[in-house]
Amino acid sequence: MSGEYRVSRKIRNVRDVMIQEHSLAHSSGFVIEPGLWKQHDPFLIMAEDYFQRGTFGMHPHRGMETVTYVIEGKLEHEDNKGGKGELLPGDVQWMTAGKGIIHAEEPAHGETVHSLQLWVNLPSHKKMTAPRYQNLRSQDMPVRHEDGAVIRVFSGSSGDVKASTKNHVPITMVEVNLEPNATFTQDLPGSYNGFLYIVEGKGTFGSEKTKGKKGQVLWLERTSDEEQTEVEIHAEEKLLVLLYAGEPIRERVFARGPFVMNSEEEIVQAYQDYREGKFE
Repeated sequence: MSGEYRVSRKIRNVRDVMIQEHSLAHSSGFVIEPGLWKQHDPFLIMAEDYFQRGTFGMHPHRGMETVTYVIEGKLEHEDNKGGKGELLPGDVQWMTAGKGIIHAEEPAHGETVHSLQLWVNLPSHKKMTAPRYQNLRSQDMPVRHEDGAVIRVFSGSSGDVKASTKNHVPITMVEVNLEPNATFTQDLPGSYNGFLYIVEGKGTFGSEKTKGKKGQVLWLERTSDEEQTEVEIHAEEKLLVLLYAGEPIRERVFARGPFVMNSEEEIVQAYQDYREGKFE
């Protein structure tokens, strides 16, 4: 890989994430806003949440995956299949809803959780796949070390470091920790659509050294499918960035509430199945 020529990607868009207070127990902002399905494919939405117990009780999902990264606090989860567990700061849960699951995500008693939750679309032939959880503990994930850089690979690969995470849609997810003045380059297939979210610090990003800071989302320019590409990240101060990129699905999206399908009829069926207890 090191000898390959790669096209250095530009940043095509930078946006501030605006956090709004919904109640004393919950504030949130969209990192990825819903509705721009083609532009964000294979990603659907991402929310940054600050929440306390009682915000997200038992609720259903079908036809998509949730990828939850905990920034602060202890997050407990349980589902209607008897599954339980907890996530600590730096941990990720990759939940495949598939044909249907009912679950709850709740902070531990007395805690406020700060998290990022991404929804990943599933292709039509995977919409009704069996549900599964992958709890990706920070300390268990493969790590790539470069000068002034620690890269934790939650999905896909970074250089020669690969995660064993199972994907229905090819996804790269890396946590990039950089010391001040360090520079890191992430490799990506040219077909992947992707973005960066800055959790802490500030730096420059992409071939044009676009400036970015905490609380901003930066979308990568699209390139041709045949190319091998890379994204350069330079830290002006201590920097924590999450990079997500994936293979677009290129299918119609019908989303309503917690269900994401390919047609209006499938959405109606999802609600009917849920009401009739078929998610049990």
